Amino acid sequence: MSEELLINISPMESRVAVLDNGILGEIYIERHHKLGLVGNIYLGTVVRVLPGMQAAFVDIGQSRTAFLHVNDMQREPRAVKKATDTAKNQTNGAIESATDDLDVTLPIVNTQSTEVIQASKTLIQHRLHESQRILVQVTKDQLGSKGARLTTNVSLPSRYLVYLPSSEHIGISQRIDGEEERTRLKTELTSLMQTVNLKGGLIARTAAERVPVDKLEEDIYYLLQLWRTICARRQEINHHQSSELIYQELALPLRSIRDLVHADTEKVIIDNEQIYEQVRYFAKEFVPFVYDRIVHYTAEQSLFDVHRVEDDLKDALKRRVDLKSGGYLIIDQTEAMTTIDVNTGSFVGGRSLEDTVYKTNLEATHAIARQLRLRNLGGIIILDFIDMLEQQHKDDVLESLQSQLTQDYAKTKITQVSELGLVEMTRKRTRESLGQQLCEPCSTCQGRGFVKTAETVCFEIFREIMRCARTYNSPKKFTVVAHAAVIDLLLTSESDTVADLEYLLGRVITFDVENLYTQEQYDIVLD
Repeated sequence: MSEELLINISPMESRVAVLDNGILGEIYIERHHKLGLVGNIYLGTVVRVLPGMQAAFVDIGQSRTAFLHVNDMQREPRAVKKATDTAKNQTNGAIESATDDLDVTLPIVNTQSTEVIQASKTLIQHRLHESQRILVQVTKDQLGSKGARLTTNVSLPSRYLVYLPSSEHIGISQRIDGEEERTRLKTELTSLMQTVNLKGGLIARTAAERVPVDKLEEDIYYLLQLWRTICARRQEINHHQSSELIYQELALPLRSIRDLVHADTEKVIIDNEQIYEQVRYFAKEFVPFVYDRIVHYTAEQSLFDVHRVEDDLKDALKRRVDLKSGGYLIIDQTEAMTTIDVNTGSFVGGRSLEDTVYKTNLEATHAIARQLRLRNLGGIIILDFIDMLEQQHKDDVLESLQSQLTQDYAKTKITQVSELGLVEMTRKRTRESLGQQLCEPCSTCQGRGFVKTAETVCFEIFREIMRCARTYNSPKKFTVVAHAAVIDLLLTSESDTVADLEYLLGRVITFDVENLYTQEQYDIVLD
């Protein structure tokens, strides 16, 4: 599979498109006035601790306070063990000296109750208090009305590795196959950490596969220096009262070179000269194999237009996705979940109904996997495949879906096909979906996705006129101000009802068209 990265830069935003064999597979958008927060490290201030939720709200200097759950807080087993050992030799007293390097204060205990210490490892009220300064990293951007999600388990990514200062774990990406290669990486990373005296843990990223030890060592030195810089910055601003940014994640163009480029990447095409030079410099230092594949695009026609990215983006915002066979998908995204419905449409090419359904479902698995990545749909996803009778067909469809999802960078988990043809799956959500990034609720329907018919609005107007007639005795005339479609219906199909209403109320009813009104808007003017 060949892959290209297109980097489009404008004064308003940066966009990175990932093309798989010439077809848009993923899109990343970073608007310059609204940069993403994921990966940023802050010295935040705890503003509220919620024992009932085992969570806290932390001010990191954004419009909304961020959310920190106790499960996302680091644990220090050795420090806690030391505190426990100290408590066993005391009858009473504080053991704060055992946890000087933690954002934790353990309570006074006695020799008969070490359970309090154990509880303090998990209960957030024993670990945080209001106005406390705490080092946190953003793991999820603000989504809708929800603030950013935080962790105290800081992680720093480089090209091949992820450094975990508060962990002692050495892990290998699950996407690296082969026990021999996994063992090699673990052995070399363990040795390198001892050589450079690096405290903490490391995770080998997928890009680390078959990378020589000298490149891994360069990454480790880079991460070590970066962590020292962050610690120095924290000490420097620790006396400030406000929450402050300590480390900011790379901008989208450089981040895409670090995270998205791999051996199958044939070209990186950039349409901005300044960013082109920055990317080349960054690639030369950290991703040298892609240096010669970076191209500066200078033609008059837009880079995204040439590769049909703009058209694919428009299609990705539509509810309906057409399949080549004539079938189609209907994708509905709600607050709680996303549903994807598979339909045969005009496809009747199978030898039998079962065969037609089977082929449509198989084709749908390819489109579903692509749409999940392209639209960045996350959370709970319900796939409504067309009902199949044969168990082998169900197994084949599920296997095809699993195969297509292996190309997805986000973690996914799927269930078996139910008797109704439903597949429940989850996909990790770390940032807004494409629709949430580019769209907002419709001002006319308020996000419902539909509006009242003109007939429904007419009946509402009749009821409102009768209500006004009972409430106010003085008006001699009612003037209805509404959308043109509603007025047309009142003067044609509903003219008899209007006449009956005038006779019943003994008052004249007139009509005015207001072109700025939506179909649901109207006013009753009393004269």
